[in-house]
Amino acid sequence: MRAYYERRAAEYDDWWRGTGLFAERERPGWSEEVREVIDGMRALSPARVLDVACGTGFLTRHLRGDVVALDQSPRMVAIASPRAPAARVVRGDAVPLPFADGEFERVFTSHFYGHLLPPERAWFVAEALRVGAELVVVDSARRPDTPAEQWQVRRLNDGSRHRVYKRFFTPEELAAELGGGSVLHAGRWFVAIAACRRRRAAAAGPPQSPAAPATMLAAPAHAMIPSISG
Repeated sequence: MRAYYERRAAEYDDWWRGTGLFAERERPGWSEEVREVIDGMRALSPARVLDVACGTGFLTRHLRGDVVALDQSPRMVAIASPRAPAARVVRGDAVPLPFADGEFERVFTSHFYGHLLPPERAWFVAEALRVGAELVVVDSARRPDTPAEQWQVRRLNDGSRHRVYKRFFTPEELAAELGGGSVLHAGRWFVAIAACRRRRAAAAGPPQSPAAPATMLAAPAHAMIPSISG
């Protein structure tokens, strides 16, 4: 996954803009909904914000307040830095987050949570709500013709192919996984949920290994869907 997003950095925004490999893709209402998501992020109150897996900074630049943007890809960081000059863009891992308890008022992440495998999800949410009081997650909406999860074969402009795990959510499903929260956006293509820090009963330590179960990692070839998304 790391190598894939490093390699994809220069063309990542084609997905948002409907250019490149996406120029001929049928996505009714996509551009209008992207603008709605941007407007929704602009409407968030200014705060001390951490943007986890910021990518190219496509949404980072619309976040208001004192913003720190984090990504593991050097190429993504290089693109995001000039695009979001008001933010401090740094390279680092999302789990564990390299920040102190309560350092931020809000943790934001877009199209990252839906790539996490089962052992990683609760760990990330716990980490996000450790460093921030609020977690805002933007991800892909689950439509009637879309499964909840799939292994995708993604092709880049250079012809290379990559196997990527991807999930899709209804607003209710995503809110439930985050322990409850308010719906910021519920559309055909995107969902956005805001969850707040809450008391956790008998909090367990993070898993010793973030590796997914073998049954998840060893997806058979026939289960892979030729696709590409966030």
